[in-house]
Amino acid sequence: MTITVPRLKLTHEGALLLLNAAVAKALEMNTPQCIAVVDDGCNLLAYLRMDGAKVLSMESTLSKAMTAASDRKPTGEMDHELGTKLALATRGRKTHLKGGLPVIVDGQVIGGIAAGSGTGEQDRIVANAGLAAFPGAQVFDYV
Repeated sequence: MTITVPRLKLTHEGALLLLNAAVAKALEMNTPQCIAVVDDGCNLLAYLRMDGAKVLSMESTLSKAMTAASDRKPTGEMDHELGTKLALATRGRKTHLKGGLPVIVDGQVIGGIAAGSGTGEQDRIVANAGLAAFPGAQVFDYV
């Protein structure tokens, strides 16, 4: 019987790597963003609201990162009606808004990254840029 398993852990240095790469992409796109990085337990590790990013996007961005880490898949891909019900049931902690991506390394979800304040597609691109800078992380097929 196996009662423990080894696992990867996202560190604060890894979270800052994700955050800084996402910020660089948002600057390149001239799209100010709120960016959140959480670990696999949905604990906030890094957060930034760029100058000009929408204030209320602060809340939704954290929810996107938590949802991506918890569901182990990108946000914004579930049925709208189900997403609304889950958002109500979790007091807004779960969302179906685009822009949250799981951080997956060696097949293990070690956290989530999300961006918010642009369009859903812009948010996905910014979050994905964070993943692209993280060694070994799965990058998603968003342009």
